[in-house]
This record gives sequence, C-alpha cells and structure tokens, in this order.
Amino acid sequence: MTEHSYSADQRAAVYRVIEERRDVRGGFRPDPIPPEVLTRVLAAAHQAPSVGLSQPWDFIVIASRPRRERIKALADRARGNYAASLPGARALAFDRLKTEAILETPVNIVVTCDPTRGGRHTLGRQTQPQTAAYSSVLAVANLWLAARAEGLGVGWVSFFGERELATELGLPAHLEVVAYLCLGYVTEFAAEPELASAGWARRRPLAWSVHAEEYGQRGLPGQDAPSLLDEVRAAIGPLDSSAMAAARDRLDRMTKPQGSLGALEEMSVRLAGLAGCCPPPMPEPAAVAIFAADHGVHAQGVTPWPQEVTAQMVANFLAGGAVVNAFAAQAGAEVVVVDVGVCAELDHAPGLLPRKIAPGTADFTAGPAMTIQQAEAAISVGAEVARDLVAAGNRLLAHRRHGDRQHHGLRRARLRVHRTRSGRGDRPRHRDRRRNPCAEGGRGAPRAGRAPAGPGRPVGVLAAFGGFEHAALAGFILGAAALRVPVILDGMIAGAAALAAAALAPAAVDCCVAGHRSAEPGHAVTLDHLGLHPLIDLELRLGEGTGALLALPIAASAVRALREVATFDSAGVTDKSG
Repeated sequence: MTEHSYSADQRAAVYRVIEERRDVRGGFRPDPIPPEVLTRVLAAAHQAPSVGLSQPWDFIVIASRPRRERIKALADRARGNYAASLPGARALAFDRLKTEAILETPVNIVVTCDPTRGGRHTLGRQTQPQTAAYSSVLAVANLWLAARAEGLGVGWVSFFGERELATELGLPAHLEVVAYLCLGYVTEFAAEPELASAGWARRRPLAWSVHAEEYGQRGLPGQDAPSLLDEVRAAIGPLDSSAMAAARDRLDRMTKPQGSLGALEEMSVRLAGLAGCCPPPMPEPAAVAIFAADHGVHAQGVTPWPQEVTAQMVANFLAGGAVVNAFAAQAGAEVVVVDVGVCAELDHAPGLLPRKIAPGTADFTAGPAMTIQQAEAAISVGAEVARDLVAAGNRLLAHRRHGDRQHHGLRRARLRVHRTRSGRGDRPRHRDRRRNPCAEGGRGAPRAGRAPAGPGRPVGVLAAFGGFEHAALAGFILGAAALRVPVILDGMIAGAAALAAAALAPAAVDCCVAGHRSAEPGHAVTLDHLGLHPLIDLELRLGEGTGALLALPIAASAVRALREVATFDSAGVTDKSG
C-alpha cells in the first residue's frame, strides 16, 4: 500500500513546508531573489491543478519601485478606510498589521484569473463557473509552498480596491485580481502566523472542520463521532487557585488601601483564575452575540407584538439602528446576530450568522417546545459561535437573546427561576398570560409540567420549555467556559441560560460576569442562585445585551488596574500596613 508513497524523510519535508508556511508582513531582507529561484517558484505555481486544465491564471512580476509606491498608496488608502470601520480594540490590533512589505521586498507578484480561458466548453466550468477563481487560488498555494521551500517569505496584501489595482496594472476588464503577494528573504520565520501572534485570530482545531458523510456529523477518521456537548463539558475546569492567590497578593501590595476597589478586586481575582495567570490578559476585543428565534407559544397570545417583529428587529440590529449598536460602538465591541430559529427567511447580511435549527419552536403548551435533538443542536450552535468568536481574536464575550417577546421562561420548578416581566407597551390582558401561558383553562399544563428525568434532565427542561435561543445561550456560556474566556451576562433570559449551563457543568459559572441587575424581579433570584453580583443596577429592562455592554468597561478596568497599578515596592511608596 506504500509503493507510491515518498520516503519518510521526503514526507517529513512535505509536511514541514506546509506547517511552516507563513503570511509574512515584516522582517524582510533587501537581498535580491536570483532569477532561477524566482522561475522555479513560478513554475511550481504554474503546475497547480485547474478546472478543465484551463490554467486561468497569469503572474505579473513587479520590481519597479515607483509602481510599488503607487500600489502601496492604494493599499494604504483602503487600509485606512477599513481601520476607521473597526471597533476600538480591533483597531489597535489592526494597527500592528502594516503594508510595508510592498516596498521592503524585492519582488511583488500579482496572480490574476481569466474566467473565459478555454472557451465555453471548458470541462467542469459550465456548472461551477467559480472554479476558475478556485483554480487560481491553487496556483497561489503552490507558489507559497515553493517559496517557503526556497527560504522565501510571502506576504499576502489584500487592502485594495480590486478594480483600482486592476487599472494600475493595465488589466483588461474581464481579468480578476486573485492575490497580491510580496516575496523576499527574511531574517526568520515566526513560530506562529502573525495574525495569531498579533492577537487578531487563532487557528480552528482540525476536529471542528472535519465532517463524516454529511455536514454536521463531525468526526476525525478512525475515531468515534464526538459529542460537542460532551467535549465542551469535559474541557470546563475549576479556576486556577495559584493565579488567584497571586492576584490577591498583588492587589494587597498595590498603591491603594486594601480592598478599596470593592467588587472589582474579586472580579480581577476571578478573571486571573479563569485565565490561569496573573495578571490576566485584557478582556478585549469584545463581541456581543444576539441569538434570535421565534416560539410556537406565540399563538397563545402571550405578547401583543406580531411575530414579524423578530425579523424586523434582526434587520435593525444588522443595520446598526438599535440601542445595542449604539452601546457597542461606545464600548468598541462587535455585534453579531445568530439566527437559530427565526420563522422568516433572513437575507444574508454582514454580521448575520445563519444557524437556523428550525423556523421557530413548537407550542410548549401542547407538548415539548423542542425535541431533545433540537435542543442539543441549539446548544452546539451556541458553543460553536463562542469558539468561532474567540478564534477570531475576541477575548471577552457578551450575549443576549431576541425573540417574539413572549418569554415563556424556564420555569422555577425546573431551573429555580420564575420570569415575571411587565415590559413597557404591554397590554394588561397579556401580562398574566406572559407569566403563565397555561392559565386560561389550564390548557397544556399536564404536558408542559413534565420534563425528562435522568442525567440529561437540563437538556430535557430546555427542550420542554425553552426556545432555540435559550439553548444556544446556554451553549455559548459553555463554549466560553471551555476556552476560559469571560462572558458578561445581560438580563433575565441570559441569567436563565446561565442556570441551564450551570446545571450541565457547574464550573461554567466561573466564566460568568453579571453585567447588571434587570428591573425584572426574577433576575435578582437568578443572580442570587448563581452567586453572581451585578456590576451595575440602572433599572434596565430593554435586553439586547445593553446591560452587558455598559458593564464591559468596568470589567476591563478591573483587569487594567491589576495589570498597571504600581505596587508599594515598585513605586517607592511606604505601605502603611507594613
């Protein structure tokens, strides 16, 4: 079975060049690239597979300094526009990613794509015309690997208006720019990609990306299909006691009276324990995820709002017109909306994550709101969204739900919380039914009052009474806890989701920060049960993640104080207690 394989040393070299390939943006040497070396690299790129053997690529080699200066000006203008659109902490991280490689390297190479090459009968392109561009990307990959084997660094610069660059290069209108690459010898190759070392993003683990037979059935070859929920729960561990002790010691030695920062001190200790180091990293950039879904119990008249409001508010979030968007801009946080079960079909838009389990839950007064499988799928969605946001470089997460406002709740008998809300604009005839959708005639009470028992009971409770967004919120907390990243909870529903997460993995509460105390009476009961103390109490009852976003700077300040305030010894200040 190995007669056509390479020798062990050759295989090792192939895998090494793949593993050590880097997107290099700095540290280039001025040495010229010998023509024969550059030709070998281009030949490797030209040997890439392509649809119908059409070879739709061309390579433009740019060595002229004046031309590269003009191209860098194009890149810097587009880069500045992008930087202006970023939230605060993202902008700081982005500022470390420069375009100087355009001038620092001796050669730039532009890879283009001609989607017409080969004519109308190019094999395989008629049904999938985009494969022409895909083929050109394969040429880029070959070029990059060959360059690494030759000891050359490659930087991919993408801060261009594509047609502006095409005009500078004299490209015909039908040619597309696929990649702008900067090639040169480097002083060293970094141990990890620059975007990772700059804190912009992390690699996704292989296990997240491999599916067996169909999408969603994850499993590495030769291994049993994993349960994402089981994996996440197994990864959640206790706080690091050594880091917490170090944090307490540093707080006591800081140039301030002991304990004078009140609840912020205990928060910074807990965040150190979560991170496993003292001081902990700054909790930024931050992202708030709004999970949106509709509910079948809406048919029972539990809210005066029509179900269409859910999709309309999602559109408002994505357009940046909601209160959460204004608060996120102030806090420098990103807002994403996750569709886990909105009845309407939502158009694709920046910031929307389509993860729909089904178009709304069933009416829980007539039976379980979800199947166990649906509840588990929603939990997995939440955990994966948390993973993806952390992989994208976020170091603090906040979440909120949005639905059709019936908020039927996860009842006190199951998760020890009872939601009682009288929101502004509610009509009196709806209030009692929102508190107890089974009140009129007791309809649905027998089924709604029972949830599956046994080890999976928390999931059973979610399935019986919850919504897709409630389960996803619980999974979001579990995912963050597994990655040891703090989550700021918003209001009542976020607290109920934390109860579900704690029922599945008690240590998950250690990653939770109570952003605020909602005006809803049940929220105080929830926070008390979780042992969490709210950072602010402004009688908020809007939701949308607004309370969490207002608390975000407070959490960041707790960490910044631990990181930056001098100790009595370092500042040369006499310690009264000493």
